[in-house]
Amino acid sequence: MSPTPQPANDFDPAGTTRRLLREAQTGALATLDDDGGPYASLVQLATLPDGAPLLLLSGLARHTRNIGREARVSLLVDERRHGDELQGARAGLKGRIERLADEETLATARRRFLARHPDAAGFAGFSDFAFYRIAVESAHLVAGFGRIVDVEGAALATRVEDAAEVLAAEAGAVEHMNADHADAIQLYAMHLLGTGPGHWKLVGIDPEGCDLMSGFEVRRLAFGRRVTGARQMREILVELAARARAAVV
Repeated sequence: MSPTPQPANDFDPAGTTRRLLREAQTGALATLDDDGGPYASLVQLATLPDGAPLLLLSGLARHTRNIGREARVSLLVDERRHGDELQGARAGLKGRIERLADEETLATARRRFLARHPDAAGFAGFSDFAFYRIAVESAHLVAGFGRIVDVEGAALATRVEDAAEVLAAEAGAVEHMNADHADAIQLYAMHLLGTGPGHWKLVGIDPEGCDLMSGFEVRRLAFGRRVTGARQMREILVELAARARAAVV
């Protein structure tokens, strides 16, 4: 058996996988059919503040019937690089899926999912639709030659237990930034992430970073340090805006 290729010194497998999850809009969900065989389907994705994959599933769907019998699932997300698709990073996740029931978590899930998939607003409230999260146990990352790594699920989670202020302030901060500081968000995207022009908006903030979206594209902007309080969150958003403005030639 050939040895597993080791990552280069400047390569962060867990960070790369976390970014793929935060930026993925869709993924291939694999469940176990009633005959024990695999069944894969395309699903829309978002993430909860802790980075867990978030799905909105219909009770009529085959994959939902499957997870009613067996909670073990796999989820494939990829970078969707144009030109040579296989050169982009991708990660196959394994874990267990569970339906969300807590009202506070459901409110967060609905807000974050619909921010990324506004088209789902028309059916998200139907009685046969429900939100699910995947508790990721491991990931197999393929990010190029010599960058094929297994990552433990614990390394993919964003700590939120000490960041209640950030979670509570997220919705208001996202709304405020999009309404009053749209120019700063464009600068984040173009000068900190290197995107082209677009109609960028914030769709999520968590202790480690924020998610920007334009059209169907989502990009992850890492803070570089954890923030656990609302004041810290505001300060780092101001710092990022100053850094982006300084990069304008």
